Amino acid sequence: MKNTMHKKKYFGFVILLVMSVLFFTACGSMNTNSGSSTKESSTTQMDVNKNETGEGRSMEEREGFSIREISDDLFDRMKAGNTYKEDCIVPREDLRYLLVLHKDKDGNIHQGEMVVHKLIAEDVLEIFEKLYDADYPIERMVLPDNYLADDEIMMRDNNSSSFNFRFISHTNKVSKHGLGMAVDINTLYNPYHKIVTNEDGTTEEVIEPATGEAYLDRTKDFDYKIEKDDLCYKLFTEKGFEWGGDWTDRKDYQHFELPTDITEKYSEGL
Repeated sequence: MKNTMHKKKYFGFVILLVMSVLFFTACGSMNTNSGSSTKESSTTQMDVNKNETGEGRSMEEREGFSIREISDDLFDRMKAGNTYKEDCIVPREDLRYLLVLHKDKDGNIHQGEMVVHKLIAEDVLEIFEKLYDADYPIERMVLPDNYLADDEIMMRDNNSSSFNFRFISHTNKVSKHGLGMAVDINTLYNPYHKIVTNEDGTTEEVIEPATGEAYLDRTKDFDYKIEKDDLCYKLFTEKGFEWGGDWTDRKDYQHFELPTDITEKYSEGL
């Protein structure tokens, strides 16, 4: 009888021990599975964020400012508007569509758009963000397609833009605007000016746009004027752009471009 009681206690103890082991094992498994789920969820979310941002942009994309690839609809618009011409040799995949906010001289906010080469997309977007934050005035920024790619009409409307495919006159070299590696800002008030010597020795004055002649006198103060060492100049030149206002053989006060050694190196691969 006594031995039977000892056996019952012994078996009871073993059963209790086994149940305890099973309980703690189950808890450990639950914690492990929970940790795996959390890690997997976190990794998946990181991949989603990475895919959504693209172009190296911050996960928290600022409202009103973005970089996008050229969509089918936009590409159709560019072909119809004549910026992406039939003889264009710049691949569509090398271009980017920027959306940026800008303010006019009265402080009104506008949603601007611009197509640029992918090599300058990040820098140009950052420049426009800083110009916007500083209330630097830019009157208008729509694609040249709105003007059927007519430079003169677009400049008279004081439009700021970049990509507009064309070859340099009488050459097979693509212009920097044709590459999307040059940006024009507030074009009416910052005209292009050059004295051209003809074959017969006579000279001819070229002003583009023609309506910008009044703004060639850079000693005057007026809205939308770009000056050496102003914020627009500083931001572009800090990113390695050259300003047409610094040229000696001609002046192009609206114009910022990548140096020729960079653009020619890219052009060699076209």
